[in-house]
Order: sequence, then structure tokens, then C-alpha cells
Amino acid sequence: MAWIRLRNPRPEETRHVLADLLESHHLLVEDCMHLNQRPKMDKYKNNLFIAFYTINDAYEPLEIALVVGENYVVTIYKDDIPVLDALYEDFADIEGRMTYPAQILYHIMHRCVEEYVQFIDHMEDKVDAWEEAVHENPYAPISGDIFRMKRVTHNLRKIFVEERTLLGTISHQNFPYSRPDADVYYADIFDHISRVVDSIDLFRDSLTGLLEMQISMKADRMNEIMKTLTIISTLFLPLTFVVGVYGMNFNIPELSWRFGYGYAWILMIFIIAGMILFFKRKKWM
Repeated sequence: MAWIRLRNPRPEETRHVLADLLESHHLLVEDCMHLNQRPKMDKYKNNLFIAFYTINDAYEPLEIALVVGENYVVTIYKDDIPVLDALYEDFADIEGRMTYPAQILYHIMHRCVEEYVQFIDHMEDKVDAWEEAVHENPYAPISGDIFRMKRVTHNLRKIFVEERTLLGTISHQNFPYSRPDADVYYADIFDHISRVVDSIDLFRDSLTGLLEMQISMKADRMNEIMKTLTIISTLFLPLTFVVGVYGMNFNIPELSWRFGYGYAWILMIFIIAGMILFFKRKKWM
């Protein structure tokens, strides 16, 4: 049993391994050389081709082309994938984990789906942090991060849904190069990725609701500000009239009164107090 890893191989290297050594179909060789496939599984005479994805630390999808034959699994990928490196070390340290091809394929897919689960956990923490930030400050600058996360989840969801269909096909059909007792392991991966897809749908709704909540809270805060400013302007409107009357150069009211200036202040204070009581009775403030 062999696991052949080809990291960023040259086209002639890929063709030599798959076509010359393993006698693979030319369509399979072309798919492995281009590495731009959606998640799928194609069956051929001597082997089968599977396109699967993992994600890196930036939550970008990384394609893995898998060629599964009678006594081998070939993985072709462009960038370094820590998941495959860690799995390679496990195979080297733990005996009996490479008994048949479907077992190797299971471990690869299982590690990839574990990365999806970690992404979901991270996303849950981010959503909780954003919700707290919005409650504390509706003007928190998180809208850009939310839009970027929505775009990431949209792209990943398309991949995860197709991989779920692929795993459903593997777990519910007679998968070649496997054993009867292996179907339950693929069914377990299918359950995990189904929960991942469901969680992404919930988080997408949460992100949309978070943006709407922030916009609503901003509008409420703006309404409170405008309400306060309007009340202040309204309070000063009659005072401006009184001051204007007493600020005339001719025919100033109560000019001959001994305490005319004090009476003007008492009048303005009573006007403010009366307006405040009126506003409170109307529940405007």
C-alpha cells in the first residue's frame, strides 16, 4: 500500500506518475494537472479521481486532487498543506492505518473536515465578539469585517455542499477499494460536514441580522441625538424672543421698574420650567 504525495509537480511529472506508471485515463491526468475542479468523484477503469478541499489559516480553500487505485492513493496539490504533513507523520508513527486505499482516503477527508469544524468554532467566537461590540457601541467599525466574513462563508458553503454530496455518494454506495465496515466511517464524516453546512447557514443569518441590528441601533442613536437637539432648540426659542424684546433700544418694557432685569430672568426661568413639564407630560423627554 502506497501513499504518493505530489506537491506542486511539473506537468511532465504528473503525467509520468499517473499516465506512465499507473496507466490512468487521460481525462483524469488532465484534471490533476489543472487543479481547478469543483468537489467531485469520477470513476475510471483502473482508478478513480476525487477533488476535495481543505482550508488554510486565512480560510482560503486549497484543492487536493486524489487518485485512488487498488493499492495506492496519490495526492496532488500546489501549496503546502499542514494537514497532509501531520497525517503523513501519523502514518509513519502508527502502524495499521494504511491497510487499504479507502482507509487512507478516509483519514485525509477526516482531517480536512476537522479544519472546517475549527473554522466554525472560530466563526462562532467572532460573531459573539461582534455582537458584544455592537451592543457596547453601535458605531463600532465592524461592518467591513462582517462583509468579508459573509463573502468567505458564501464561497466555502458552495464547496462544503458539494463535498457533502460527494461523501453521501461514498457512504451510501459500494465504494471500490474499500471494505464493508468502512462505510460507517464515511457516514461519520458526512454527519460532521452536514453540521458544518447547517452552522454556516445559521451564521450567515446571524451576520445579516447583526448588520441590520447595527443599522437599527445607529438610527435609534441618531434619533435620540436629534430629539435632544430639537428639545434644546425649542427651549431656547421663547428665550430668544424674550431677550430680543428686552434688547430693543427703544420702548424697552419695564425700563422704569427697579427690578426689571431680575423680572426678565424670572420670566425666562418660568418659561423653561413650564416647557420641561409640558414635554415630560407628553413623554417627549
